[in-house]
Amino acid sequence: MTKSLQIRYFPMMEYGEAWEMQKMLVKAIDEGQQQEHLLLLQHPPTYTIGSQRHPEHLLLSSKELQEQGIALFEIDRGGDITYHGPGQLVGYPLLWLDGTKGLDLHGYLRELEQVIINYLRLFGVDGSRKPKYTGVWIGDTKIAAIGVKFNKCRHRKGFIASHGFAFNIKAGIQADGFQGIIPCGIEQYGVTSLEDVTGLPFTVEQVSRDIVPYFNEVFSMYGSWS
Repeated sequence: MTKSLQIRYFPMMEYGEAWEMQKMLVKAIDEGQQQEHLLLLQHPPTYTIGSQRHPEHLLLSSKELQEQGIALFEIDRGGDITYHGPGQLVGYPLLWLDGTKGLDLHGYLRELEQVIINYLRLFGVDGSRKPKYTGVWIGDTKIAAIGVKFNKCRHRKGFIASHGFAFNIKAGIQADGFQGIIPCGIEQYGVTSLEDVTGLPFTVEQVSRDIVPYFNEVFSMYGSWS
C-alpha cells in the first residue's frame, strides 16, 4: 500500500534547529498528529558525532573549529563523525516503521542506500555498497553517508526513524569540512560528489526535487516536493 508523505525543502537550516524539528515530528507522528515526513535541506558547516564516540577522529581543536566557523554536535544517531555543509543534500526521513514491511535497522539502511543508487543510475553512475560500511560508494570514494536512529513508539506499534542521509552534490566539498575529520572513522577511503563523478553542474535544490520519485518508489510512498 502506498502511504502519503509530507516532503519539505529548506535551502539552509542550522543543525540544532533541524534536530529539534526531527524530535518534534517523531513525537507527533507517534501520536498520530502528523503524517510521515521527508525533510530535505542544507546545513551550514557542521560536524556531528554519532553514538560511536571517537574524539580522535576530529582533527581540529576547539579554537580551530571556532576560527573556521564549524559547529559541533554530539547526537543520538548511529555511526561516527561526519560533515554537513553547503553543497550537500541532507535528507531526514521521519517514517513510521510498523513491522509490516519487515524492515529492521539494517534493511532500512539498505533501502536508504538504494534510493541514492537508483538516482545515480540516471546519469550512468554505478553507485554501490561496500562490505562492512554503510553509505553509497563510487569505487573507493563515498558519495553519501548514512546514519539513523530508531525511536521506539509509545502510542503505536513499531518505531519512528529519524536522521538519515548526507549526499555530496557540489564539487570541492571534499576540501571544505572533510579535511578536518576522519569521515566515519574510515582512513583508507576518500569522499566524492555528484558533480565530480558526472562532470555536470547541479544545485542542491534541483537534486532535492529530482530524488523524490526515487524515494517514493523505494519506500512505497507518495509525496511531492514543496
